[in-house]
Amino acid sequence: MTLFASSGGAAGRLRRRLDSSSILVAPGCFDALSARIIERAGFEAAFLGGFATAATRLALPDAGLLSYGEMIDQGRDVCSAVSIPVLGDADTGYGNAINAQRTVLGFARAGFACVMIEDQVWPKRCGHTRGKDTVDRGEALARVRAAVEARDAAQTDILILARTDAIATEGLDEALIRAAGFVEAGADMTFVEAPRSAEEMSRYCDTVPGLKMANMVEQGASPWLSPADLEAIGYSFVAYPLSLLMASVSGMEAAAGALLNGGTASSGVSFEALQEVVGFPDYDRLRDRFDQAGRAAGEEADDDELG
Repeated sequence: MTLFASSGGAAGRLRRRLDSSSILVAPGCFDALSARIIERAGFEAAFLGGFATAATRLALPDAGLLSYGEMIDQGRDVCSAVSIPVLGDADTGYGNAINAQRTVLGFARAGFACVMIEDQVWPKRCGHTRGKDTVDRGEALARVRAAVEARDAAQTDILILARTDAIATEGLDEALIRAAGFVEAGADMTFVEAPRSAEEMSRYCDTVPGLKMANMVEQGASPWLSPADLEAIGYSFVAYPLSLLMASVSGMEAAAGALLNGGTASSGVSFEALQEVVGFPDYDRLRDRFDQAGRAAGEEADDDELG
């Protein structure tokens, strides 16, 4: 690990990895520290989702309350902390097709390797909660076309991930029609949210061409399948958007309860290990190198004056 990571070229690396035969697995992060933990664990990508970001940044539900600016700000910190590609959740693009264009360019400048645009009505909701509504098919396709057009005109290589929530509103057939339309519109990858069975997941993969994303949410609407099973069905990418957040909330609640009762919360990571995760050893090595170089330069200057 280096103190300051660089995600330069992340989109190209993500494209090459998705072109390989094996499925890409990406846990969900919610801040720079969680993204670094994902990278240190050996994963090749991370997913910054709206649910986790709204929860940790605002302590609010994923119901359209998190703004474009807040997501960009969080994403910039996350992408700067790791060298692996980060895929970012841009909700509906935060408005109409023109808003979607600005959103794509903003996500690219923030360092994301991929941006996800969906077809819900604003304010949107988490894909595994009730009360969702979707825009009509024409508007959904227009968002994706606009996103692709903005990406290509700016000559940036960020990937476009097009998502549909139409299963919840109009059924699987409409969701598959939309997903296929997204591919025709130029999306690099599609995502049919919340299929209700393995059969629906298989039909999606058999029907829609191109790269496809699966979303595994604990106790969510979709069946929980292993990466190997998802790969066999035909998925190229699987995200686990809430797994780390759920573990974090559980751990923090346990630690807070222990402290409240006069105990200790030291049963988790050690202070030494925490320092290593956030980069103190790298910082100290870098500081020592510059201190030594400064002393050497000062001694050389003194010798020149004496000479």
